[in-house]
Amino acid sequence: MALRPLPLETALREVGAEIDRLFETLLPVPLDSRARLYEAMRYAAIGGGKRMRPFLVVAGCDLFAVDRARALRVGAAIEAIHVYSLIHDDLPSMDDDDLRRGKPTLHRAYDEATAILAGDSLHALAFEILADEATHEDPFVRGELVAALARASGPDGMAGGQMMDLMAEEAELDLASVTRLQQLKTGALIGCCLESAAIMGRVPPEGRAGLRGYARDIGLAFQIADDLLDHEGCEEKAGKRVGKDAGAGKETFVSLLGADRARRQAEALVDQAIEHLLPFGAAADPLRAVARFAIERDH
Repeated sequence: MALRPLPLETALREVGAEIDRLFETLLPVPLDSRARLYEAMRYAAIGGGKRMRPFLVVAGCDLFAVDRARALRVGAAIEAIHVYSLIHDDLPSMDDDDLRRGKPTLHRAYDEATAILAGDSLHALAFEILADEATHEDPFVRGELVAALARASGPDGMAGGQMMDLMAEEAELDLASVTRLQQLKTGALIGCCLESAAIMGRVPPEGRAGLRGYARDIGLAFQIADDLLDHEGCEEKAGKRVGKDAGAGKETFVSLLGADRARRQAEALVDQAIEHLLPFGAAADPLRAVARFAIERDH
């Protein structure tokens, strides 16, 4: 079943509920001393968050008539990587945050050791999901999915971007450097959502340029919007601490461009992202809605 033509917030809630049910199935709590670890994984993975990445996977898979249950599995794998990254980012050795998705961060709700293990386990779960025949019967498709997510989450993707972000506290970055940092830290995993949809749809690499351009543009637009929320947002709505980038002395799109110019840049990126979807017609309307949401959200 494809995404129905619903308002974006409603469609996001539907996908979010399906992802929660899938994590419920994937993470049963065992009756032994591992129970605390599974409970921590469930605390982090079930409920909360916009579920934007799984939604992008499902909406992208709809363009190629991919079975929804399979698309949700891919979305859950990418969400597991995203959640693991949030758990680790929140640790005292990284961003040292106390609030995530409107509730205490995992290391506060449990403890640091459990949080590290929960993040490690969600990382492993992501690749276990993709390697399972339930995701796709073709081992070559599964292998390409695993490789794409590994690239997007490793040193040439999200983890590399996080390292650049940590080093940014010690150096002044220019706009090109901040853009590169965010293309890795945030954009790589968003790009993987659309790349994975194309892989599931058996689209050859040369046919993926439009989706890659869309993902690149909305990834940067989302980050600019995050910078604006950190600069001028409300902690209660955001569900996390705001103003932390300025407090850490980090350069952001807002600090380099100013709020007004940054907002205009985000709007231009959204327009570009939508142009990349022209060949897909009305089937890409959910992806267009996501692009607009990037600059309209308040959390």
